[in-house]
Amino acid sequence: MKLSIVIPIFNEEKTIIPLLERVVKLVIPGVEKEIIIVDDGSSDSSKFKVQSSKLKGIKILSHKKNMGKGAAVITGIKSAKGEYVVIQDADLEYNPQQIKKLIKPIQDGKAEVVYGTRLSRLPDFKGEQRTPQFFLHYMGNKFLSLVTSVIYLQWITDMETCYKLFPKKATEHFSLKARGFEFEPEITAKLLKLGYKIYEIPIQVTPRGYDEGKKIHAVKDGLRAVWYLLKYRFVD
Repeated sequence: MKLSIVIPIFNEEKTIIPLLERVVKLVIPGVEKEIIIVDDGSSDSSKFKVQSSKLKGIKILSHKKNMGKGAAVITGIKSAKGEYVVIQDADLEYNPQQIKKLIKPIQDGKAEVVYGTRLSRLPDFKGEQRTPQFFLHYMGNKFLSLVTSVIYLQWITDMETCYKLFPKKATEHFSLKARGFEFEPEITAKLLKLGYKIYEIPIQVTPRGYDEGKKIHAVKDGLRAVWYLLKYRFVD
């Protein structure tokens, strides 16, 4: 099996090389990796650091200007040669070693689409959910996942997760239009409408704060996500 790991980056100069080192070292028995970096018009040294690194086997694509995470992911998917695609953020919140857990249900023939869920547990009030911002983000994700479950009639706990692993062939049956964080509800909606069942695997994350560069905003992006979930339920 060949797995394309798509990594969108925008101004991630502090974390991109440590993240890539982890991805390059990732070994999954029976799986050939393809690593695709899509620089979304970074204004810092992110792209230069990738190009000047000694890491091997990395395909680098770029946008001349910032177009949004969704646009970067779509560029990566279109270039992917693997039978399966997984999205990997560049900010070190998600440990690439967990991709092994995501691919196992596919190797075992139990699933075709696998999401890594962060929300199959209660919030950690002593840890990452100790601040109002993180708690709001947590509750917003829970609400969006509930909306997804009700509208599409399949229970899902973490629609907004970065870790989405799906067959490349699925994307040949629909067009992806998202430019920003609305990519998450769009790809989820369109996979569910095609009849794919989403198999969830619990994962651990190390959340970063807004002062560390976190780009998503719970209220604004959450409201947009609800709109796109409703929209794609009835139209393409």
